[in-house]
Amino acid sequence: MDLKQYQIVLVNLDPTIGSEMKKTRPCIILSPNEMNKYLQTIVIAPMTSNSKGYPTRVPVKHNKTKGWIVLDQIRTIDRQRIVKILGALSEKEIYEIKSTIHETYVA
Repeated sequence: MDLKQYQIVLVNLDPTIGSEMKKTRPCIILSPNEMNKYLQTIVIAPMTSNSKGYPTRVPVKHNKTKGWIVLDQIRTIDRQRIVKILGALSEKEIYEIKSTIHETYVA
């Protein structure tokens, strides 16, 4: 599977512990293409359809459904957890993710 940064992929996140996001759900690949090409692990951020306006959540539209990218639940997974590729983000959504990550983790 050729995995690219900012693709939307279906990921099996179970088993989880405590407040970690559960189930098989869409996630965004955050790790850069160089890492995705050579490493067995992928950095992702899960998506949810239920969220409040937290500053670490980026609104996104996928499959005509509004959802949020949950940047406060970024995690590293083995690529075996990825079930299939669902699509990709728009340039505007990518910009929002980069801005939110910068504001949250770099500033």
